[in-house]
Amino acid sequence: MWFWISLAVVLGVLVLFAIGLYNRLVTLRNQVKNAWSQIDVQLQRRYDLIPNLIETVKGYMNYEKGTLEAVVQARNQASAAREAIQRSGGPTESSLKELMGAETVLQKGLGSIFALAENYPQLRASENMQRLQEELSSTENKVAFARQAYNDQAMFYNTAQQEFPAVLVASMLGHHPVELYEVTTPTAREAVKVSF
Repeated sequence: MWFWISLAVVLGVLVLFAIGLYNRLVTLRNQVKNAWSQIDVQLQRRYDLIPNLIETVKGYMNYEKGTLEAVVQARNQASAAREAIQRSGGPTESSLKELMGAETVLQKGLGSIFALAENYPQLRASENMQRLQEELSSTENKVAFARQAYNDQAMFYNTAQQEFPAVLVASMLGHHPVELYEVTTPTAREAVKVSF
């Protein structure tokens, strides 16, 4: 009799432990998804601001069409990469790398526009241009913060899967490591030069 009671208690503890482990992994996975959504929101904000920036700058820089067109193309590529991630239900290693590459090109293009603005004193003094620069600067800070928050959540989730005893069952429960959002190209690590 005591044997069966002891066995039932041990099995009950194991079941409760497994439920707790599963719930912890689900919570962490959802936090990673939420962190990714925050990046997504900020990227959309940036993509929405860029057409306004382009229109503001166009009137002053008619002969700098190549720079403006490059930024528009980079924005469209980054937006397409972001939409591909949304369609697939979240970032994968390849889709994240594609987005990071497109974002790098876009950041360089925006830096070029701001660097060109110094050749146009009227543009630099324009209230619209100043407001857009402030908005983009604020958005860039929010994107950087969202990326950091995503990487923190991804690290917590990946660590939880690799800890004992979760490592024994995490993949069986449908939990797999997620990619960190990191810069992989050396040119992306270079600071954008903007001077006024």
